[in-house]
Amino acid sequence: MSSVPLKKETLLAQVGNDRDEPNGAISTPIYLSAPYRHHEIGLLKGYDYIRTSNPTREVLENAIAKLEKGDRGFACSSGMSAVQLAFSLFKSGDHIVASRDLYGGSYRLFEWLSQQYQLEFSYWDPEENEVEGLIRKNTKGLFIETPTNPLMTETDLKLAAETAKKYGLLLIVDNTFYTPLLQRPIELGADVVIHSATKYLGGHNDLLAGLVVSANPEQSDRLFDFHNSCGAVLPPFDCWLLIRGMKTLALRMERHEKNAKEIYSFLSGHPLVDQVYYPRKGGMVSFEIAREAWVAPFLKALKLFTFAESLGGVESLITYPATQTHADVPEETRTSYGLSNRLLRVSVGIEHADDLIEDLAQAFNQLKEPAPGIKGQGGAEAEPVR
Repeated sequence: MSSVPLKKETLLAQVGNDRDEPNGAISTPIYLSAPYRHHEIGLLKGYDYIRTSNPTREVLENAIAKLEKGDRGFACSSGMSAVQLAFSLFKSGDHIVASRDLYGGSYRLFEWLSQQYQLEFSYWDPEENEVEGLIRKNTKGLFIETPTNPLMTETDLKLAAETAKKYGLLLIVDNTFYTPLLQRPIELGADVVIHSATKYLGGHNDLLAGLVVSANPEQSDRLFDFHNSCGAVLPPFDCWLLIRGMKTLALRMERHEKNAKEIYSFLSGHPLVDQVYYPRKGGMVSFEIAREAWVAPFLKALKLFTFAESLGGVESLITYPATQTHADVPEETRTSYGLSNRLLRVSVGIEHADDLIEDLAQAFNQLKEPAPGIKGQGGAEAEPVR
């Protein structure tokens, strides 16, 4: 084997293909045993109890650590348990600066941590102000979503890492939308990377999982202690499903991105769309329809796109953040940073782009014309539907 590092696509396809597997299995076996035999006091073959470690989970954790160029990986029972694991590195009284526009579930958890454990949070919009202006004496971390959910704002991770290093802060990056194929935050200076692996890494809308990768052994040891203690680990069968999904990630992301760019182009030129948000790469597109009253009939008219939460699967999904993913964010807060009640978030699947665009077009065509002279809330007069 060449000493040249393998490409990411090869690493993904080879996940779990262990040439040292005793029975020669190509597909990683699913080890469902909860306990493991102690041959005598203090003598194990590497495993003792499923919460602490498991052979199937170990394959997955090693794979994500290698893909993210980190020290160690941790497979969690959900994306939110992955966030909670990362936050075990903080203590009461610590202050964290987080992305202003972020997943509503993260905002909900942060509010709960603030009330129950006296963690303090400030929210940062990289397009409006410098993060240094939010740093306090008790600031201990930066939590960054990039691109953000659902307004797709990108953060300069190199600059964020420089700031974190300058002030001795822990930089945590949610890399769910881009995956290790499009972005590797640890290479840019992040300390911890998290994924809602339910999304692109799993890729088939059939599992719930989270992943955490630490950048150095000291953090790895601390995360392992909490992961083992709290027990929010990913079961073996779900680990196997995730391993299987990751093998095709590179192929899927190519189609997701190709389709997303075509849908972005279509939406950008549509007279009933006020604003389109797309961060130049990846498979996520958000847009504002011209009138809030059109949201419900538009969603009902869609035939290929499924109106559902989540993202990153092979099927195209469309989400209404105001009532779904961001329902726990107060409306006044949401609208203050641009997440209006007219915004829809699209997870572009791997179907043929022509069919997806035709579905969007026919849904727009079923919307009723506004009364003469009425303008969309974005300011442009809504033209008659064609």
